[in-house]
Amino acid sequence: MKQLQVAVGIIRDKNQNIFLAQRAAKGHMANRWEFPGGKIEAGETPEQALKRELQEETGIDALDVQACGSAIHAETGLQITLHFFLVEEWRGEPYGREGQPQRWVAQQALLASEFPPANADLIARLQSGLI
Repeated sequence: MKQLQVAVGIIRDKNQNIFLAQRAAKGHMANRWEFPGGKIEAGETPEQALKRELQEETGIDALDVQACGSAIHAETGLQITLHFFLVEEWRGEPYGREGQPQRWVAQQALLASEFPPANADLIARLQSGLI
């Protein structure tokens, strides 16, 4: 089974709003909302990958990241490990650098049905205020 390691950033502002990006209309999990992030490259730590991916996808420099758990999601022939990080300090204003739609959503208003299934437990923790 192929293994994939992914770093995921939960960008949260002072008002408890979360920055989300929308997945491409064509491709895996099309049009679902997601927390920015991406694949951890060889030789990178999850934190290094997160900072690189956030710069590439949202244009921000993450100044403080806090690990807040992980999740393993298995699909046909693929096991994905998601490493979640809370990002509450950054430089710049996040936006969809790759042209993807983006939005800010109140933490309590997150809907697991709008995200890939691997995010369900994380969203439940965010909704309940555990993160």
